[in-house]
Amino acid sequence: MNFDMGKIDIAWCPGCGNFGILNVLKQTLAELEIRPQDLVLVSGIGQAAKTPHYVRANFFNGLHGRALPPATTIKAVNPGLTVIITSGDGDMYGEGGNHFIHAIRRNPDLTVIVHNNMVYGLTKGQASPTSQPGFVTPLQVDGVVAEPFNPLAVAVALNASFVARASIHDMKLTRQLFSQAIRHKGFALVDTFTPCVSFNKVNTWQWYQEHTYVLDDNYDPQDRTAAFQKAVETEPWPLGVIYTSPPKPSFEENLPFYKSNKQPLIDRKVQWEKLAAMIDGRKG
Repeated sequence: MNFDMGKIDIAWCPGCGNFGILNVLKQTLAELEIRPQDLVLVSGIGQAAKTPHYVRANFFNGLHGRALPPATTIKAVNPGLTVIITSGDGDMYGEGGNHFIHAIRRNPDLTVIVHNNMVYGLTKGQASPTSQPGFVTPLQVDGVVAEPFNPLAVAVALNASFVARASIHDMKLTRQLFSQAIRHKGFALVDTFTPCVSFNKVNTWQWYQEHTYVLDDNYDPQDRTAAFQKAVETEPWPLGVIYTSPPKPSFEENLPFYKSNKQPLIDRKVQWEKLAAMIDGRKG
């Protein structure tokens, strides 16, 4: 499968880690033999949210922080689609934080890839929810003082279906985690470390290499207590599958209209008379 858009302008700075995520994502989709017509990429606003523009597939570009609601709806209407969200740490955990929490609770069959560069790149370097204490920005001139948002700990606390952390400096591991997340049934989060070479001079390519390690084969991601410990661990930060919950129904499977009729909503005929009557009734 070819997801390449050919020679197009890409609005990322030279050296940005988003290029690596884009390449790994396209490689993963090709390896999984997902057809472009069966794929929908959904995003909000930000540098990471431009990713769908550079993949030959269907996409929906929403509002800032609002990628998860349309993605959930797209999957519910046509469960046969592969739906992937690409978002930044600000878009997903800041503006989209409330949607992030409740999407995990609903467990839609979605893959959420977050480009976590610990800064707002599109709006020129403000602190993001994941910026670390002491990080100096044009707005936080004395350094960040707020407690960083920990997406992995939140996801484990909410019993998310699949929780992982990647770092784009390790492209092989990132490809493995993307593949596992896409194949997983249920809400799958891959928080992906990626450097912002223009506005984050602290969390660089070298920093991610020196401050992360890969979980070994002895680690059990089904152990929720151990997952909590790994989720809050820093310096170094663990990479790999942090947690997988016991199997549970997805949001789509819990919808009443699919329990009585498995036919996707996209294939059902609209009952115009009933719809008109309902609308007229509301007017009255």
